[in-house]
Amino acid sequence: MKINNRNVLITGGASGIGKIMGRIALERGAKCLIIWDINERNIATTIEELSAKGKVKGYRVDVGDIEAVRMAYATTVKECGDIDLLINNAGIITSNRTFDEVGIEEIDRTMRINALAPMYVARVMLPDMLRRGVGHICNITSAGGMLGNPRMAVYGASKWAAIGWSDSVRIELQEQKSHVRVTTVTPYYINTGMFDGVKSPIIPILKPEYVAKRVIRAIEKNRIFRGIPFGLHFIRFWQFILPIPVFDFFFGKVFGIYHTMDNFTGRK
Repeated sequence: MKINNRNVLITGGASGIGKIMGRIALERGAKCLIIWDINERNIATTIEELSAKGKVKGYRVDVGDIEAVRMAYATTVKECGDIDLLINNAGIITSNRTFDEVGIEEIDRTMRINALAPMYVARVMLPDMLRRGVGHICNITSAGGMLGNPRMAVYGASKWAAIGWSDSVRIELQEQKSHVRVTTVTPYYINTGMFDGVKSPIIPILKPEYVAKRVIRAIEKNRIFRGIPFGLHFIRFWQFILPIPVFDFFFGKVFGIYHTMDNFTGRK
């Protein structure tokens, strides 16, 4: 989808890669950038920073609350018009506890924001996209949804769910011969503060600008799936080829991925 003259809505759009993608969308000529975020101060700051590049609207929305999503969508369409591009970017990680230590509230919150919220938001917007025959939904998931990793079992589960849902919707739309497109993105750790304390000895932690540019490019090229970095496309291949103990040895010991979360602190 070409972003020029399109209405672009980004959840979690007031910080991190969401904010950067919003800036890039405006630079690409977006008609209006709509930010949905939970942090009112960040929304105000982002609007102030980006308004020089184009029209920006912001709304405080708890995307894990379906009624809040419905109300916000009605207000957004009334004030900004139909949504052409939805980027489901909002996400959280709450701790690096092992699963036996994770509280039920933590499980519920993680699954609600990372797995259910993208479904809620897409569910209220997709019927109108289908009616108009125009639309693109980009779901920012995680490499953690493709590879089991200690100390992030719940986060991984939420992202596995998001990937499976995203690709299933894509196939449904394809079977319907719809012009609405779906792009699934699975980035590695990104240096936005969300994963502060993570140590990755072999695979570099990604720069936010780098990731944001590649997400926008994937949308513009109607990519079905985009792993960042590109090598993530081969994870499932190696899982299929290698015996599990050998796979665990290489990814856990050689690449050090199974210990990346040991010193996690996260955003304060």
